[in-house]
Amino acid sequence: MRWLWIDCITEHEANKRLVAIKNVSLAEDYLHDHMVHGKTIMPFSLMIEGMAQTAGILVGTTSRFKEKVILAKISKASLSCDVTAGDTIRYDAVIDRIDTAGASTSGTIDRRVAGGEAWERVGRVELLFSHIDKNMAGTEFPEHNFVFSDNFKMILDSAGLSDLAD
Repeated sequence: MRWLWIDCITEHEANKRLVAIKNVSLAEDYLHDHMVHGKTIMPFSLMIEGMAQTAGILVGTTSRFKEKVILAKISKASLSCDVTAGDTIRYDAVIDRIDTAGASTSGTIDRRVAGGEAWERVGRVELLFSHIDKNMAGTEFPEHNFVFSDNFKMILDSAGLSDLAD
């Protein structure tokens, strides 16, 4: 992955659930181009991408990352409030269905406002993923799993999931 929209994985229940965290910081250049009422905000599209990365990692772990998993469809996305610099985002993804063709997932996005302790619901996202090795048979893909950047490997390693990527 070229850009990661998660900072760390905090929980993993094999084949069921994965929770990831993103700390939103003014040090991130993209925020300076997204302002509402004088506040910098994280675009909804990037929050959906953070959920897609979280759910995609969860789907990938089911096959020990031997299948190339790509986002096929955003089935439903409902986001109701802004996330600003200093906030923390929590992505909580679950697998609803998985088979050889792909998987459907659902999850919630919550935020904790800077200095706060309670989580507040931002929205809910439902996604479909495809195992492209199976669904695009005959198409040439690299032998290695193409999402494995050094930063991605570091996130897996810090969560104790690097053994799944061997």
